Amino acid sequence: MRLMSVAALIAAAAVLAACEPSPPDGVDKAALDEAVARAIGSPSTCVLVAENGGKLAYRYGTHTVCARSIAACDMPGTTTATVQLDAARMGAARTASCDTAEEASRGVAWASGPLPALKGKSARGMAYAAFMEGPEALSGREAKQRLENAFAKVGL
Repeated sequence: MRLMSVAALIAAAAVLAACEPSPPDGVDKAALDEAVARAIGSPSTCVLVAENGGKLAYRYGTHTVCARSIAACDMPGTTTATVQLDAARMGAARTASCDTAEEASRGVAWASGPLPALKGKSARGMAYAAFMEGPEALSGREAKQRLENAFAKVGL
């Protein structure tokens, strides 16, 4: 019985791993995770990177965090990382930040846009969208700068 439980856990882990996006060739996922974590990482951070054609290439943050609907800041209502990623795929670049709780105890920073080409290389045809929400949220412009530097550091 115990062997069946272990086998079921291994099978479940394999299925979940197969659902995870894969970064582009030549980009080490662990190094990318570390660079993003140092740049804007927190338990409430989501970063999505996708090919303009549609395929998700990278996700930092859990499915639950990345599915959150959070204050849009520069437009009425709320938005999600996926909505912002779709706009970035169409060429829209955006930075925004605002408070998400009374008394400015929490905030959100949004950054999204086409992935900048690396120095001396052609554009990859990819876009990203990111948010960090919490008591230490940066400004949207600062989040964008730090994140794009992190991407460049690991060759994305």
